[in-house]
Amino acid sequence: MDAQVVEQLNQLKRGTVEVFTVAELGERLAEAARAGRQMRIKLGLDPTSPDIHLGHTVVLRKMRQFQDLGHKAVLIIGDYTARIGDPSGQNTGRPMLTGEQIERNAKTYFEQAGKILDRSPEKLEVRHNSEWLSGLQLADIIKLAANMTVARMLERDTFELRYRKGDPIGVHEFLYPLMQGYDSVMIHSDVELGGTDQTFNNLVGRDLQRTHGQPPQIVITMPILVGLDGKEKMSKSKGNYIGVTDAPGEMFGKIMSISDEMMANYYTLLTDLPTERIVELTNPDRTHPKEAKVALGKAIVTQFHGAEAAEAAGAEFEKVFAQRQLPEDIPDVEVASEPVSVKQLLVACKLVDTGGEAKRAATQGGVTVGGQKIADPNAQITPADGMIVQVGKRRFARLRVR
Repeated sequence: MDAQVVEQLNQLKRGTVEVFTVAELGERLAEAARAGRQMRIKLGLDPTSPDIHLGHTVVLRKMRQFQDLGHKAVLIIGDYTARIGDPSGQNTGRPMLTGEQIERNAKTYFEQAGKILDRSPEKLEVRHNSEWLSGLQLADIIKLAANMTVARMLERDTFELRYRKGDPIGVHEFLYPLMQGYDSVMIHSDVELGGTDQTFNNLVGRDLQRTHGQPPQIVITMPILVGLDGKEKMSKSKGNYIGVTDAPGEMFGKIMSISDEMMANYYTLLTDLPTERIVELTNPDRTHPKEAKVALGKAIVTQFHGAEAAEAAGAEFEKVFAQRQLPEDIPDVEVASEPVSVKQLLVACKLVDTGGEAKRAATQGGVTVGGQKIADPNAQITPADGMIVQVGKRRFARLRVR
C-alpha cells in the first residue's frame, strides 16, 4: 500500500468507532486510485424531522472528507423507508410519516446538509429510495426477505430487548434493514457511513450486495455526539442540541456551556484540527480551558456563519457574560399591560416554543424577569415598559407595553 493511500486511510479512520474492515477500505482506496475511479460513498437520511443539529454533522463531515479526496457522495433521501420508521435506537416503533411531511422535511434537511457537503454535481448525487422501492412487487419483497432469518434480526439489540420484554414488534419493522440494505445494492455503494445505531442496517447492506454479486460495501460507523447535558445523545426533543441554523451568538454560547471534559470529543468530531493541536488545546497545563472553549466556539461558528460572525459572537459573549453587560441587540416585544403568567410571557416573547419548555426553564432556575429570578411558571407578572425578560444565558427580550 503506497504512502498516499496510507495517509488517506489514517485521515478517514479519525474519529470513527469501527470500520468493517480497515483492510478492505485500504484495498478499495488503492483500487480506486489505480483505476482513476470515484468511490461511491453512501449516507441514508430518513427525513423524520426538518432540522439537523451538530450531532448529525458528525457523519456528514466524514462524507465531506471522502469528497475532498475526490470521491462521490451519494445522499439517499429515505422518502420511502421513512414511511416505515427506522426502529434503530428506539424501544418502540416510530410513527409513520405522511408524504407531505417527508417531502417538506427532506427539502429543509438537504438545504442544511449542504452547509457541510460539496454540492457540485461531480461530488454529490442525491437519490430518493422511492425510485426503486416503490416499484417492488410482493414477490420481490418476499425474495428480498428470504435473505434474512428471524434469528439474525433478533441479534439487533433493540429488537432483542423488546422481544424479551414482550413488547410488540411489527413485521414491517423487520423490512426496514432489508430495504436500507437494498439501497446499497441499487446505487452500487462502495462505502456506507452511519452512526453506531446504524451498524446492523449497514452490515445487512454488505450481505445483500454479496447475494447480488457485488463487492460488499465497507461500513464505517461514527460515534453519537453527546448533547450539551454531557449525558445523553444530542437531540432536539431532549433540548440538549446545537442546531446548524442557530444564530451565531446562540451557537457560540451553547458551545461555551459544555463541560471541559467534552471538549476533546467536540474538537475531534466537529473540527479539522490536527490531533496534536487538539491535545495541546485540551491539556489544561498548556491551554486554559476557557481559551480552548472560545477557540472551539469560533471554529464551529465559522463553519456555518463565517469568521466575521464568529469573532462578533465571541466578543458579544465576553461582553454579556464575562463583563455582565446586556447584549446590544435585545429584541423588543409588544405586550399588553395586564398581568400574565411567566409561562405565557415566555411564549409570547418567543423565548421558548411551548408552555412545557417554559415550565422546565423556570423550575430549573433559568428565568429572570426584571432582574429577579422566577421559579414558578404560573407566577403573575405585570409587564412594565423596558422590562428585560431572560431565559438561560443567551435569550433576552425587552417588553414594550402597548
